[in-house]
Order: sequence, then structure tokens, then C-alpha cells
Amino acid sequence: MTESPAPASPVASRLNRRVIGISIGAALGGFLFGFDSSVINGAVDSIQGEYELSDAFTGFAVASTLLGCAVGAWFAGTIANRYGRIRVMVLASILFLASALGSGLAFGIWDLVIWRVLGGLAVGAASVIAPAYIAEVSPSKFRGRLGSLQQLAIVTGIFTALLTGQLFAEAAGGASEEFWFGLEAWRWMFMAEAIPAAIYGLAALRLPESPRYLVGRGDDKQAAEVLRMFTGVEDVDHKIEEIEESLHREEKQSLRDLRGRALGLKPIVWTGILLSVFQQFVGINVIFYYSTTLWQSVGFEESQAFLTSTITSITNIVVTVVAIILVDRIGRRLMLLIGSAGMTVSLGLMAVAFSQAITDDAGEVTDFVGAWGTIAVVGANAFVVFFGATWGPVVWVLLGEMFPNRIRASALAVAAAAQWLANWAITVSFPQMASIGLTFAYGFYASMALLSLVFVFFRVPETKGMELEAMNSDVKVKRGHFVRETAGPAHID
Repeated sequence: MTESPAPASPVASRLNRRVIGISIGAALGGFLFGFDSSVINGAVDSIQGEYELSDAFTGFAVASTLLGCAVGAWFAGTIANRYGRIRVMVLASILFLASALGSGLAFGIWDLVIWRVLGGLAVGAASVIAPAYIAEVSPSKFRGRLGSLQQLAIVTGIFTALLTGQLFAEAAGGASEEFWFGLEAWRWMFMAEAIPAAIYGLAALRLPESPRYLVGRGDDKQAAEVLRMFTGVEDVDHKIEEIEESLHREEKQSLRDLRGRALGLKPIVWTGILLSVFQQFVGINVIFYYSTTLWQSVGFEESQAFLTSTITSITNIVVTVVAIILVDRIGRRLMLLIGSAGMTVSLGLMAVAFSQAITDDAGEVTDFVGAWGTIAVVGANAFVVFFGATWGPVVWVLLGEMFPNRIRASALAVAAAAQWLANWAITVSFPQMASIGLTFAYGFYASMALLSLVFVFFRVPETKGMELEAMNSDVKVKRGHFVRETAGPAHID
């Protein structure tokens, strides 16, 4: 076997400011993704009190948006292949706007759930289209750091949602108290999303279409212009020929292209699915969805709990910037391995800390023995650091670049749908797992982090510096690299 050859086309040696601009524009979908996912954090207790919900139904209400995310992700690839990446972004912005206003003005719990599911459709679509688009317009040398903008936008959105929630709650005297125009503060937390939703839609209308999509539609002239102006490709004609060969333009793309002999799907698709599932099964969104409630349960007042959650989100932003600096230097695979090891230790530390918690008759944590409360906070923030510097951004980078051109949008849609289903399962199950004990919950997440380490070591390839078109000439992963079995062209099974 021989390693994949170096890309034939000359690549950009410097990062074009135009491609940074359009990557940021596309990543605004990630900002809304993070905002919409985390805005529920500061409103959970208020919603539960307002509608007198049980813990189980509260978990369902919080996780309801994730079902919409799975559906939105599943169909986004098909829609993007048929109508283009930009139209999906515009559609997502409209759904974000409608969900923000509808959730804030909801008159009942089922009304709220419906609007949250609608927002989930937008989040799911954004989670597919942003990494795909950024990967398709980025020079290979800089694709990792540009792809990481998606995660930076997500964590910035999470921070903005938490900060907005904290400001509204403090200004009103509590999330359940009346604020402007007689509406409770938690409702304004939702409606604040309308502003970035409108900005995202306007920005999307100014972005150029993906050159891979344009070539697939037969518009080589416009594709050449985008490649020349934004990607910095020197031999545009040769690059278009490579794209055409990888796309098999004469064949219509569909989900059927993902079929393979390994349990019905190509191995590379399964790798993407499992990357997505492990990213969620380590429990990261428990921190962002339930952190305010979690810290209140260990003795923090509401304002302190909001502040702790906000500080955690700031930490997430900082370490994501570190990831952007490193991802194109040390590679995707090593970063994932480091992240898995760090998450295993920090989650294990949290599990041990909560085994030293003092509970009341209802099983709620009221205090910790000795310094174990501080250790729990340190463990949670260490977990966020390791996740935010590795698995958070790197999985999105890999999902955007690891699939062949022909199946990228469809395969990314399936992987993202799996991610949202895994996210839903973890989120909706947390109240029940917590009722058994937080030691059990965080012990489970630690075991998933350990399994992710084994998975990455054996199944995840290194894609640093590879052209997207080169992904088509590989058939399997060996020692962390794509390799091919013959000297001639082949395709990923």
C-alpha cells in the first residue's frame, strides 16, 4: 500500500482575507446554533415553574429542540445539493427568526415546544451547511483553522446567550420576574435571538456560492471566479477538472450514494457518525443546558450560578481560539487523542467529587464534604477546556473535510443528524441519570470519553493538508491515515 499522493493543484500559500470574510459569514449560523442551544439554560427553572412541569417533562421540553435539529440536519444535505448552500442558510435564518419570536411569546408549554422544534430545524440545517461550505471554499493549508471558526461561533453564541440571560435576569430581579412590556425576563432571552437571526440572513445573501456546488450544476465559469477570488487557486482550470472528476457530475447525488457493505453504509460514513455520537456522549451539553441549575443545586444563588456558567462559556471561547491556532499545525487526530485523555480524567474527577456530596431527603445535592465542591467546579471547567480545545472544533473540521466531494453534503447530514439524536438522548436522560446520582451520570460520561480515545486511535484518519478531491482516492484508514490499495484511482467504501 502507498500513502495518498500530494495534491496536484497548486495551493494558496497565504490566507486570503476574502475567504476569511465569507467563512465568518457562514459561521454566523454556528453562532445562532450555539445561542439557540444554550438560551434555554437560564430559562429552565422559570419554564418549569410557570407551567408546573415534572422533572421528566422538563427534560423533554429542554431536549425538544434537538429532535428538530436531527430532522433539519437530515434534510439539509439533500436541499443543499439541489438548491445550493446559500439558500439553505437563508432558510435557516428565517426559521431562527420565527422560533425566537414564537418562543418568547408562547402561551403554553406545547406552544413553546413547537417553536423550539422549529428553531431546532434551523440549528440542524446550520450545523450541516456551515462546515460543508467553509470546507469547500477554504484552501487546504488553512482549512482546519477556517473550519474551526464554526466552533468558535458556536461557543461565542453560547456565551452570548448565557450573558444575555444573566443580564435580563438581573435587570428584572429574576428570570421569572416581569421585564419589558409586562413579559417575563425568560421570554426576552428567547426573543433576543431575533437580532442575530436577521443579521445571518442578510449576510448569507452576500456570500458566493460554493465552487463545488457550482461545478456540480455545470456553472464552471462562476466556480472559477470563486476559486480565483476567494480560495487563491493558481491553476483554476485544473482544479475544476479535479472537482468534476470527484463529483461524477453526470450522476445525481442522493442518500443512496452512502450505501456500503458495512452495516449498510460506507465505513467513512460510519466514522463520521461515531465521531458525532462520541462528541455528545461525553456529556458536554449537560454542562451548557443544565449548568445554571446544576450549580444552584450545590449551593450557588441564582446570580452566582449564572455567573459561573458565563465564566465557563468564556473559558470555552478562549480554548477554541487555541484550537484554531493548533489544528493546522499538529493535526486533527493528535488533538482528538489528547482531548479524549483529558476528558476521561476530568469527568472521572467530577464523578468522584459528587460521590462526596451531601444530599437531602429528596436526593438533591446541598453541600460537599471538605473541598470536594471546589474540585467538582475545577473538574467541570477542566472538562470544558479539553473538549473546547479538541473535540468541539476538530469534529466539525473533520466532518466538513473527510467525506468525498460526491457525498459530502449527504454524509455530513447523516452524521449531523446522528449527533443531534445523541445530543437529545444525553439531554433528555440527564434528569433521570441525576436522580440515580451525579456520580453515576459523570461516571458514564467518563467511560464514553475513554471509549472515544480507543475509537480515534484505530478509526479516525489524519486529514491535515489534504485537498478535498484527494479524499476520493482512498479506501481505508491505516495507522491514522487514509491509504489506498492500488496505484490507480479508487473510492472510499
